Amino acid sequence: MSYLPTFESVKTHPMPGWYEDAKLGIFIHWGLYSLPAFAPRGEGYAEKMLAGEIGFANTPYAEWYQNSLRIPGSPAQRYHNEKYGASFGYEQFALLFNQALAAWKADEMAELFARAGARYVVLVSKHHDGFLMWNSRHPCPKRPAYQTKRDVAGELTQAVSQRGMKMGFYYSSLLDWTFTRKPITNTAELVAASDIRSTYRAYISGHWRELIERYNPWILWSDIGYPPGKDLPGLFAHFYNQQPEGVINDRWLQVPAYFFNPLGRAVLKQILKKMDTNRFPPVPHCDFLTAEYTGFDGIQHKKWEACRGIGNSFGYNQFEGEIDYMKPEEAIRLLADVVSKNGNLLLNVGPRPDGSLHPCQVSVLEGLGAWLQMNGEAIYGTRPWIQHKDVGVGEAEVRYTSKNEALYAIVTRMPENRTLSLPVDVRSNISLLETAQILHAEADGERVRIRLPELLASESIPVVKILPKG
Repeated sequence: MSYLPTFESVKTHPMPGWYEDAKLGIFIHWGLYSLPAFAPRGEGYAEKMLAGEIGFANTPYAEWYQNSLRIPGSPAQRYHNEKYGASFGYEQFALLFNQALAAWKADEMAELFARAGARYVVLVSKHHDGFLMWNSRHPCPKRPAYQTKRDVAGELTQAVSQRGMKMGFYYSSLLDWTFTRKPITNTAELVAASDIRSTYRAYISGHWRELIERYNPWILWSDIGYPPGKDLPGLFAHFYNQQPEGVINDRWLQVPAYFFNPLGRAVLKQILKKMDTNRFPPVPHCDFLTAEYTGFDGIQHKKWEACRGIGNSFGYNQFEGEIDYMKPEEAIRLLADVVSKNGNLLLNVGPRPDGSLHPCQVSVLEGLGAWLQMNGEAIYGTRPWIQHKDVGVGEAEVRYTSKNEALYAIVTRMPENRTLSLPVDVRSNISLLETAQILHAEADGERVRIRLPELLASESIPVVKILPKG
């Protein structure tokens, strides 16, 4: 069908099956901030920041380096002055980044994502610093040559598509620090410290349309919000008319222009104090919700996506080490939990300037891929069951998914005695997914009791497949 430039029309867009089935995507935060690669580090810093326990000056997000530089006395400012000197401007990283980028191999990066079992990739095409990861026909009017010389977006799109994955683009719609000077130090400024003039709105609209028309992406992933104006449903309609099976996230909130003046910001600050700032407010239209370094307690009717870094930052932080990164088993458990609740996992990597990844990031991707090679049937193409989990004796934990007549019990925490109690009929056909070995079942009240064999390939997180008798 052809979509009209109205919210009433774009709201009729159906959720495409490919996105429902994909379950795992890779997020890429990569840009000028990958050169200083600095942010304060600490266990749980990302969650603490989102909960308001850590101020913006101490953000663990390395991609926020430029904003941190603008905050007097911040750790990033102290680091920058010592490492580069106070006279070295953030924009000077552009030349160094383009030099390092010459070594990047798009095919190697895409091949790693394919081995990880990803079904789609989302590249940060422009973060809040305004630097463009493609050679745009609409260059930044504030800073010359403020974009990549190589067509990163195009090269990666080609490499990803050749491996059967779908490509999408993140773009910072509301924030662009080349247009603003004041640092963001609170949540109200995060929402309302942007340029809302028509010239800026035309600038970002031109970028979105260029990305759509040049690269034909499957996902539009906006962040923070979108400037007030009447052009947004037209952008959505343009995207859907070119890519009918494309999807749009929920971070397109258009805050009324009133909130961008000092009095309005003060009012907004009070409103935000009473809101859960881990959740983006409702928007007139989106295909899926986003949750950042957090999730939901149960199964959601609306399709959603969990996004987070493998460490505490999205952009590469050179000061994070093995202790800061997830282990492969943690990533697998997270994937199982998210999928059991009707979500997808968008797992972020933060490349170095030359496109290489920290070995701990590579380890997580390889571990995910190896597990999915054996157990992907319990993830891809599944839907939530009537309950998403079980917590049993001996610290046993299970996450449930379903597909057609099959029920999958993903054992996210192995019981001490290797015995599981499952809420299914004793007459069911019960097997181990990775080997198809039939498991003996005994009645346990209205449940069944089974024992898992030892020395499994996916020892830490095996999957049990249950089919009805017959």
